[in-house]
Amino acid sequence: MSYTLEITIIVILVLLNGLFAMSEFALVSSRRTRLRQRADKGDRGAKTALELSKDLTPFLSTIQIGITLVGILAGAFGGATIAEELAAYLSMFPALAPYSEAIGITFVVLFITYLTLTFGELVPKKIALYSPERIASRVSRPMKFLSIIARPPVAILSFSTDTVLKLLKIRKNNEPQITEEELRIMLEKGTREGIFERAELSMIEGVLKVGDLRVESMMTHRNEIIALDLEDENSTNLQKMIDSGRSYFPAYENNLDNIAGIVSIRDLMADIVASNVVNIKANIKEPLFVPETLPALKLLEAFREKGVHIALISDEYGSIHGVITRNDVLEAIVGDIRSLGEPAEMPQVVRRKDGSWLVDGDTPIDKVREILSLDSFPEEEDGYYYTISGLILFVFQRIPETGNRIKLKDASYEVVDMDGNRINKVLVRKIAEFENDENKSKIKE
Repeated sequence: MSYTLEITIIVILVLLNGLFAMSEFALVSSRRTRLRQRADKGDRGAKTALELSKDLTPFLSTIQIGITLVGILAGAFGGATIAEELAAYLSMFPALAPYSEAIGITFVVLFITYLTLTFGELVPKKIALYSPERIASRVSRPMKFLSIIARPPVAILSFSTDTVLKLLKIRKNNEPQITEEELRIMLEKGTREGIFERAELSMIEGVLKVGDLRVESMMTHRNEIIALDLEDENSTNLQKMIDSGRSYFPAYENNLDNIAGIVSIRDLMADIVASNVVNIKANIKEPLFVPETLPALKLLEAFREKGVHIALISDEYGSIHGVITRNDVLEAIVGDIRSLGEPAEMPQVVRRKDGSWLVDGDTPIDKVREILSLDSFPEEEDGYYYTISGLILFVFQRIPETGNRIKLKDASYEVVDMDGNRINKVLVRKIAEFENDENKSKIKE
């Protein structure tokens, strides 16, 4: 065989290897959403790529067969003729003549290895990574044709592979292909590159955060509920509704655990305009009761299905623990939503000049975890508490007094204000900052 033909065959084999490597990387790296977009626009190659991506095993087996055959053929030719020609040329030099054959073989092996790695592996894979969906759309149809041809050997290889894995007791990993943390990293990267607006990122992060919350962590607690006592005069209840600035009110008889229903100030005002009479009972609607442990996103579904805006949170004994509105859930996603003329709420967490935080007792524990950059608090996942006051009660196992302090997770928590039996304000400080301040106080003394 002439060395020209041998070089031609080697180049063709290297390019074939590159085609297989590029096809494999392109299809594996492609995002199904982008392939679907191309397919919707009429790209038949993208449609074929989607079909192949549903089950990659036959495709990858076909690619492996192709690469293996290319390697065998490359080894069969191996550049022997080129090595002989090079050795004959080197033997013309007396100093190189004794080593001409070894030098010729070494040079040819290194040269073919360089060609294979550069043009058969690295360059094709780089091209595939730069534009995976476009490359996958181009190569999918010929690769599907090869998969059909290679179906018999692929079936044998797949059976053999599965059998070996069973013998080794290696099972398929059922973990999700992408975790929530990986999604956050991708979103942050997309925001930095200008794909997402910062507001969009904040909203998506809000949805992810709310997905982990239960209604108890966002509700208005029982002692803060503005409710209508049906034994009071209608005019008294109407004035209470107007003064509160709220839109929906639980109505009860005798006590708050005996809920009659929900009254909307909008419906009541429409009734007053129509009849010129204030009649609270005539405008009571059926309430929605939900358990404390209901996930926040499930509550949104319930709001949508029932067509209501407020839910009452009760325990298994029927006692009312709080109320939650659709706005409470939405505010956890997008931030504070204020009605026209409604004053801004005081922030739950205030950063002080000395680096500490003054925190409301009803501040959600996830917000405290966020400001302290912590992973979790003791037994938080078991749902024993949802607020910082709940954390302190859980640790003390009693009602604390002003000045009581605990140390947890590299931070100290001091109760600085009590409202009866309710923890009103907590001073949170990093342990290092707290110890530094104590040392300074001792020095001054």
